[in-house]
Amino acid sequence: MIFLSLFITFFKIGLFGFGGGYGMLSLIQHETVESHHWLSTAEFTDIVAISQMTPGPIGINSATYCGYTAIHNAGYGHAMAVLGSTTATFALMLPSLILMILISRMFMKYMNTHLVQSVFTGLRPAVVGLLAAATLLLCNKENFSTPMENPWQFFISVALLIATAFGTGYLKINPIRMICYAAVAGLLLLY
Repeated sequence: MIFLSLFITFFKIGLFGFGGGYGMLSLIQHETVESHHWLSTAEFTDIVAISQMTPGPIGINSATYCGYTAIHNAGYGHAMAVLGSTTATFALMLPSLILMILISRMFMKYMNTHLVQSVFTGLRPAVVGLLAAATLLLCNKENFSTPMENPWQFFISVALLIATAFGTGYLKINPIRMICYAAVAGLLLLY
């Protein structure tokens, strides 16, 4: 039963996850942590971190790890957890595959019509909102601590966030390099 629920959940996320992988993160977190309680907030935060560091789209990586962890947390073994990760990943990609096959020919024909342009104009703010929600989702005490619990970790985490945003946004430093710099700084300052 959990496999069917996993498939339906990630199919819905794939169907309504506009804005790519980062836009899907808030939907994945809502469904897996808050609605179904398959994962804890700390587990989801770890999954997002691992998904960002591994090659491939973050949405698909997150679905793969969430599927595995959800089945594993339900008490199943490794083989069934691998099937759970396969189920979640396939379910997340299936809506995009179906939609792209159905609309690929029609899109080229109707791309410049007023109706299609209006749809895309309406979707842009929703995508920005989903990306902002994904950003705010990761600004929690598992990632930053709090000034009362661990002030050193909190201030170092905030400083790393600001430095990374400044480095990638203003100085145009490669994001991969910024991830490496932040990892080294985190090891040196927080260990």
